[in-house]
Amino acid sequence: MRLGVMANRPVLVDGDTAIDIERASGGRFPADPARIFDSWDALVDWAATYEHGGERLPLDQLQNPVPAPRQVFGIGANYLDHVAEAAARHGAQGDALPTGAQHDTPLVFTKFRSSLSGPYDAIPLPSRNVDWEVELVVVMGRRAERVSEQQAWRHVAGLTVGQDISERVLQLAGAAPQFSMGKSFPGFGPMGPVLVTPDELDDPDDLELGCSVNGRLMQKGRTGGMVFTVAELVARISAACPLLPGDVIFTGTPAGVGAFREPPLFLKPGDTLVSWVTGIGELRNPVTAGPGHPDGTGQEGEQP
Repeated sequence: MRLGVMANRPVLVDGDTAIDIERASGGRFPADPARIFDSWDALVDWAATYEHGGERLPLDQLQNPVPAPRQVFGIGANYLDHVAEAAARHGAQGDALPTGAQHDTPLVFTKFRSSLSGPYDAIPLPSRNVDWEVELVVVMGRRAERVSEQQAWRHVAGLTVGQDISERVLQLAGAAPQFSMGKSFPGFGPMGPVLVTPDELDDPDDLELGCSVNGRLMQKGRTGGMVFTVAELVARISAACPLLPGDVIFTGTPAGVGAFREPPLFLKPGDTLVSWVTGIGELRNPVTAGPGHPDGTGQEGEQP
């Protein structure tokens, strides 16, 4: 099943058309996309038997398929090649893992919900220090509390494409890193274009993902290269706090971010950032000057 949101209403996506779920189900399921995950199992069963008749909508203006999760988690340093490029940039051993990963613990942070946006929305830059991070995003379909790795996938509604956009100066400011603050400006969490259930994918644990800026390939990897798999992340997070239907987990990014290039390379107004996960789809986000950017208003940040 492929779930989308159009005109702030949940839809089933079938090829190049969509079906309004609330109307097609005769009101059985809500028109509010924030509530659709509370009846996820029933929706999956209904979609499997629905004959896809009725009004077909042209597939345009897709929005974030998960616009209002109750919790948003992010994972840092979850690809070995990304860890290696960070270590090399800072003069450490290229294959060294961060402290958390050395102790078999994922680096978990949060993105604030107000940072989330859609697959074609603009990314407004607050400074000249804004970086890209293409990610596979996991969306929960069932409440998960202290679940095992073996049971974790049963609690997942589906997968989508995400960008964990990051303002690198704020992210690393202060005595301890400010991951949540540096990654939560408005527009810093594009997601979409659709949510795909795991059964639609040949191997949901090994998907190609990547991104480009103005047609130049910046990142390309496979989710099979994650240090902590989807199942491990669901198990580890749910051991500390319940994961609720509709919650999202940004699972980390492979090598190729701008901050670790020589010289560093960051997004600028006028860029187009395209991000994809094979089997799910792509984001296409224009980049603009936002409040605080020297090409807009306010003061320019410093290079890291």
